[in-house]
Amino acid sequence: MNPDIKKHLYDVEVSITSIYTYLGEKKDFSDYLSNKLLRRAIEREIEIIGEAINRALKIDPNLQIENARRIVDARNWVIHGYDKPIKMDLLPLFQFSDLEP
Repeated sequence: MNPDIKKHLYDVEVSITSIYTYLGEKKDFSDYLSNKLLRRAIEREIEIIGEAINRALKIDPNLQIENARRIVDARNWVIHGYDKPIKMDLLPLFQFSDLEP
């Protein structure tokens, strides 16, 4: 595997682990919504995940990453749509109870 792709995928793994750590055992979406500090931390990790996937796909457009387009869209929403309500089609990406470190 291309070393840059490996680095980007490692960054994704680190960010997912970080989100899991931030949320702790509870992993409750209402905590995300009500806690600005938690929300900002998770949103930063979503930015990193989306950007890393986007960069990996630019290196190898045939790289198979489940929901890659939606993950990149989530990153774009966090960065460019910060003042808009969460898009309902992005909610499945926020199923924190499904995250595994």
